[in-house]
Amino acid sequence: MAFPAPSALRWLAPVLAVSLTLLPGCFTNKQHQGERLYVQHCASCHGEQGEGLGHLIPPLAGSDYLAQHPGQLACIIRQGLRGPIVVNGVSYNQVMLGVQDTATHRHLSPAQITNLLNYIESHWGNRAGPAGSRTIAGTDAELRACGER
Repeated sequence: MAFPAPSALRWLAPVLAVSLTLLPGCFTNKQHQGERLYVQHCASCHGEQGEGLGHLIPPLAGSDYLAQHPGQLACIIRQGLRGPIVVNGVSYNQVMLGVQDTATHRHLSPAQITNLLNYIESHWGNRAGPAGSRTIAGTDAELRACGER
């Protein structure tokens, strides 16, 4: 087997060097974004483990409400929730404000809401809906259906 002459490979070293320096920028660390968003926006009321706060704040952990209303969750995160609800047989009637990015005071993006819901629906005994993990397109469609984008 013949190898190319070293002069023919001179271009390869700079190309590889540039490629290796740019490679980490090709990947974003969205893997833990849902958890970070939960800690930042939800944990102070719903608890670090989604346990809620007695009869004041409903739990997210093992929540039958999440399982029964999967198509409304993106809108609840964006717009908040007012009025009575029942979670795991307990009635709650507190106002939940919609979630905003605290740095920009703008709504979370559909991608951020997707990551947040995927985190919540895959922790503390919760399970994703019948379609599995959420997609950004699905979240975007939910937000459009509730009059938000």
